[in-house]
Amino acid sequence: MDYILLVLAGLGAGALNAVAGGGTFLSFPALVFIGIPPIMANATATLAALPGYIGSTWGFRKDIRAAGPVSLLAMIAMAVIGGLGGALLLLVTSKETFSAIVPWLLLFATLVFAAGPWLMRHVLGQGKALPLVAALGLLLAVSVYGGYFNGGLGIMLLAAFGFVGFTNLHEMNGLKNLLSSILSLVSVVTYSAAGLIAWKPAIILGVACAIGGFVGAHLGRRITNMAALRLFITLVGLGMAAAFFIW
Repeated sequence: MDYILLVLAGLGAGALNAVAGGGTFLSFPALVFIGIPPIMANATATLAALPGYIGSTWGFRKDIRAAGPVSLLAMIAMAVIGGLGGALLLLVTSKETFSAIVPWLLLFATLVFAAGPWLMRHVLGQGKALPLVAALGLLLAVSVYGGYFNGGLGIMLLAAFGFVGFTNLHEMNGLKNLLSSILSLVSVVTYSAAGLIAWKPAIILGVACAIGGFVGAHLGRRITNMAALRLFITLVGLGMAAAFFIW
């Protein structure tokens, strides 16, 4: 039953990530539900999401460029430093502390996801870019968050790119996938060195996520009501957050 749950969660998470995001709301709770400690579940869920990030980066490879005030090399550096910093922060967080903040992290990620369209319209409508130091600081902060907890990372990176000065959504998506891949890879290597990866569940979940992402990418073209899908994912996230608050 544990394997069946992981396969179903992986298929759902991969499909959701392919069309709208929010896959963490399924993969992370599934790992905790089968008995994996929250910190290890968080690390394992990040590993399971990594193939999807890499695949998306390859799909957007022609759109990856840095047309804003921050160079591509500088953004990659922030992703590496932030991903490592967030992973190390997770390593020094006690099990009790992380278990206590998990519901708040899920709730925060859900609210960020729900506010995504409004946030993007607001950010892109400003037409102003942050100074270089502030832009680097913002990207570093988001990368630290992504290295610590992966939920909601995509929309947070997109919003950060808007503040940095990007306006082309294709370029922003390409950079989002690239930085997500890099910081997640750095985090996963750190988690692995610390023995935080549950490898068998990770492999099952990762393969299922990859299949779900492939199917979701094709089905996503047929979805006409993205608002309803976003509402559904938001309700799932709120439900998972509520379950962890109660649990």
